[in-house]
Amino acid sequence: MLKRRFLIMLAVVMIISIFTGCGSASVKNNQTTKNDSAEKSSDIDSSSNAVTEAVQNNTDNENILIAYFSVPENVDTDGIDANSGASIVVKNKDVLGNMQYMAMTIQEAIGGELFRIETTEEYPLEHETLVNQAKEEQNEDARPELATHIENVEQYDIIFLGYPNWWGDMPQPLYTFLEEYDFSGKTIIPFNSHGGSGFSNTIEEIKKLQPNATVRDDGLSISRNDVADSEQEVADWANGFQ
Repeated sequence: MLKRRFLIMLAVVMIISIFTGCGSASVKNNQTTKNDSAEKSSDIDSSSNAVTEAVQNNTDNENILIAYFSVPENVDTDGIDANSGASIVVKNKDVLGNMQYMAMTIQEAIGGELFRIETTEEYPLEHETLVNQAKEEQNEDARPELATHIENVEQYDIIFLGYPNWWGDMPQPLYTFLEEYDFSGKTIIPFNSHGGSGFSNTIEEIKKLQPNATVRDDGLSISRNDVADSEQEVADWANGFQ
């Protein structure tokens, strides 16, 4: 009889232990799950905030377009740290066209989207051949075909427009560009590099081609020999339109 009671009590103790252990394990697992969920939620929130901030930083000035035409000529850059001549800038061993460098500096200062105006027929990079072709196109009042085109032009309110001064005028691809789009109601802000002629009459030409746009007279014109050292000047000028 005693033996039977002992066996019954032992069985009860074992059953209680089993249920107690399961309950503890269940609570522990629930706590782990809750903690994991909290950490994952925190990670998601942090990632979401980071992405949101990045998007805001990249799209603060999504209404600005920085369009430019740049032909970097072939120049021997050995031993050159900054300005290498008529049409290129060497910065941190990167070779950039003058207008490309100015456009990138504007973007770094105020944001916006870069757009390079390119033609289907590439321009020669040898200086004399290039200037001769430019003069010939000007004499013919040519309209070189463009290889690049703006999507959703309606999203832009401000267009920074960059070009070199060729023979006292804009390169002919700029005429093609300005005749392709209607910038009515938008603001066009010219910037250029030159060999001594500044803007010449190019701002007036832009006004004729875009009569319903606001074309600013306070554009930035920099000697091609000074472009490499113009970073602060370009940035300060661009920030003036903020």
